Amino acid sequence: MVSNKKKAITVLSGGLDSTVATSYFNDEYEIHALTFDYGQWSAEREIESAKTVCEKLNIKHTVLNLPWLSKLGGSALTSNEEIPELKADELDNKEVCDETARKVWVPGRNIVFTAIATSFAEAEGAQIIIVGWDLEEAATFPDNSKEFLNAFNNVLEIGSIDNIKIEAPVIDMNKKGIVELGKQVGAPMDLSYSCYKGGKEHCGVCESCMRRKRAFQESGIEDKTIYLE
Repeated sequence: MVSNKKKAITVLSGGLDSTVATSYFNDEYEIHALTFDYGQWSAEREIESAKTVCEKLNIKHTVLNLPWLSKLGGSALTSNEEIPELKADELDNKEVCDETARKVWVPGRNIVFTAIATSFAEAEGAQIIIVGWDLEEAATFPDNSKEFLNAFNNVLEIGSIDNIKIEAPVIDMNKKGIVELGKQVGAPMDLSYSCYKGGKEHCGVCESCMRRKRAFQESGIEDKTIYLE
């Protein structure tokens, strides 16, 4: 059966934010999800999670390998550097979080991912590119900010022959708000994976795990995630 839905490309890491963002548009668009393996420690688990999320949402899934990105170095996510751990009371300490952000920053990651998604969008006639950029992470990761979103959309207006727009439905939300939206739209949050370390279960102590735990706790929504700590 030929779908009458508009088309979308989503950058789906398998994490909480991108799972909710993708689910938000799933009823309206025929979505093709892209997941990137760039040599990150959590690649296997992210890909597995993204695959199960796509199966649940009944959307197409493609895994793209970018081995050169990890070879650039500079990130604990792709090297033997120790992945930083945080305490709950440090999550809103900008100085501490700025330091951990530098350690896990992957050079140009969202610029690369979004550019590749643009190529798929043009080739497949998609109207939008879905991303999970959010307010809480934008505090320390500039490529999650509304300024970055607006700037990239300006680039698309100039540099694409098609009318493509990046949509970031959680751009103004913290993690608590994302969990609440996920509950509202029926996102399979229990299938998402957030841990930097890439273990079978969430470590519970890296910054990403800590933010995930806090979001579910503050929202009062059941967290089915299994944490080691």
